[in-house]
Amino acid sequence: MRVRATFMTASAVAIVVGGMLGAAFASPALYRLFCSVTGYGGTPQTSLTEPAYADVKTSITVRFNAETAPNLPWAFQPDQASVKVPLGTEQIAFYRAQNLGDQPITGIAIYNVTPDRVGRYFHKTACFCFNAQVLAAGQKMEFPLTFWVDPEISRDPDTKDVRTITLSYTFFHSLDDAQAAGALAHAGPHVGPLRTVGKR
Repeated sequence: MRVRATFMTASAVAIVVGGMLGAAFASPALYRLFCSVTGYGGTPQTSLTEPAYADVKTSITVRFNAETAPNLPWAFQPDQASVKVPLGTEQIAFYRAQNLGDQPITGIAIYNVTPDRVGRYFHKTACFCFNAQVLAAGQKMEFPLTFWVDPEISRDPDTKDVRTITLSYTFFHSLDDAQAAGALAHAGPHVGPLRTVGKR
């Protein structure tokens, strides 16, 4: 009787958890929240949280990728191809863009990291994502961001073999365009108050 009761309780818990996950995947808003909390699908953590500790003897390479939507006439690229980051230390990096059109154009950037399983350990503390950026015809602008990688990445059996993380930004005309392209599913969340570092 006791075994049966335990089995029924475990079954009920499994059904509830399964239902919650199903609801999260069925609702875009809940799905993005699920991704941002768990790091699922390469969704980085975005907050003002500082690392609990640093492991300066262990480094990981962060590569930078830049893309633009086909209908956005911007040139967009990182200032640096990659950097070696000591775990638990905040770093700064820069991207730059230029409007190649003949009139002012607005762009909005979204981002994610790969491999997917490192999303929970990649923390961005300031960036230019999810903010409308307006560039005049021919205008160039530099966009800084700050981030750190949680030292726990080297202790997790699922991520301790990772030596390189790729941070990718894509500029779209609008979030609606990004949504239509299916690019928001694993984009990092916009959770305030996120610091915006100054542009040079």
